[in-house]
Amino acid sequence: MQSTSAQDFISMRADSPLPMMVDFFADWCGPCQMLSPIVEELAGEYEGKVNIVKVDIDEAQEIAQEYGITSIPTILFIREGQMVDKLVGFQSKDALKEKLDTI
Repeated sequence: MQSTSAQDFISMRADSPLPMMVDFFADWCGPCQMLSPIVEELAGEYEGKVNIVKVDIDEAQEIAQEYGITSIPTILFIREGQMVDKLVGFQSKDALKEKLDTI
């Protein structure tokens, strides 16, 4: 899974009929690197149900600012273009699945 550009994220957020899980990360962030394989597994498991994307805060600073991202990793859950939940810090796969099953 590759990170999504700011422009792609804006388009996806506006046009997606599916809810979204957005992983805000940076390559230099240790907890982000630990979370990455979990996010990739979930992307496969929830394909067609939830759009799971990664946004590099160094590449998409305006998106990170828009959502007030001050710590990473931060996971946002978006439904119909609006943020409905937020988790900050490393999360277990079970914790993420619990959120994904409710959005």
